[in-house]
Amino acid sequence: MLSYFQAIIIGILQGITELFPVSSLGHGVLFPALFGWHNLVAAQTAKESFFLAFLVGLHVGTAVALLVYYRKQWVEIAGGAISSVRERKIHDGPQRLAWLLVLATIPVGVVGLVFEHKLRVLFAKPLAAAIFLTINGFLLLGGELIRRRTLANGGRLRAPKGRHSSAALSDAEAGGMRKIESLSFGKGILIGSTQILALFAGISRSGMTMTAGISEGLDHEDAARFSFLLATPVILLAGLYKLPDLFGPNGNGVRMQCLVGAIAAGISAYAAVKFLVKWFETKTLWPFGIYCIILGLICIIRFA
Repeated sequence: MLSYFQAIIIGILQGITELFPVSSLGHGVLFPALFGWHNLVAAQTAKESFFLAFLVGLHVGTAVALLVYYRKQWVEIAGGAISSVRERKIHDGPQRLAWLLVLATIPVGVVGLVFEHKLRVLFAKPLAAAIFLTINGFLLLGGELIRRRTLANGGRLRAPKGRHSSAALSDAEAGGMRKIESLSFGKGILIGSTQILALFAGISRSGMTMTAGISEGLDHEDAARFSFLLATPVILLAGLYKLPDLFGPNGNGVRMQCLVGAIAAGISAYAAVKFLVKWFETKTLWPFGIYCIILGLICIIRFA
């Protein structure tokens, strides 16, 4: 049904690609198909299956890794939410960030409850995932180009002397950027709503929120941090919501594999977020966009 080797590989893949802007769902469909694990590919589009129960553990493992990495900030956010409710006003950064996260999570939560399973059944197929992964790559590159044009029109580019600014514009070249806490609630909801696109296998949750974030003036580091904070409650609640599947008939025969996969997902997710936080201090989404386009086109040819 599902070997421990498969559980570990898929767990590692989930933990990395959930945070890298390259679509965990898309890779979760494409890589089993490329490896010839056809039983897993078929199980993803079934209305009920052992694989959907297995994914519960992977989501929880990834969310726990994010909670551990951002544990200090989550304590501040929780304190801000409590104090804001008690005082009935918002007057500092943690309070504002708490409500930004709450409001920005609502759209994807509502849409996900209604359409997540239906969209998975329809589109969690190799060819569809390859097409959406290619689209994801173009969206990442488009976000960088829009950001560059917006900053150029505002006269905020700071290209080093003797060098022309490339499309992959670093934050140092972009000049002063806005902070997360300066986002209006409307902008926060808009950024959070882009997570809805990740219901299509191949479109990245983190990729869309990062792209929306930099388009709204955040630097790459803050866009990534806001993306990871947004993803944490969504991934965790999605896992907990599906928990009955794991302990019901669908979980028979995969519960231990689920535990092993969740540990693998958690470890790889922690390593991924640590790497990406460092990456986005100086670099852009450009390499991830190119990767998605190349892999997507290869897989379109393979599965067409």
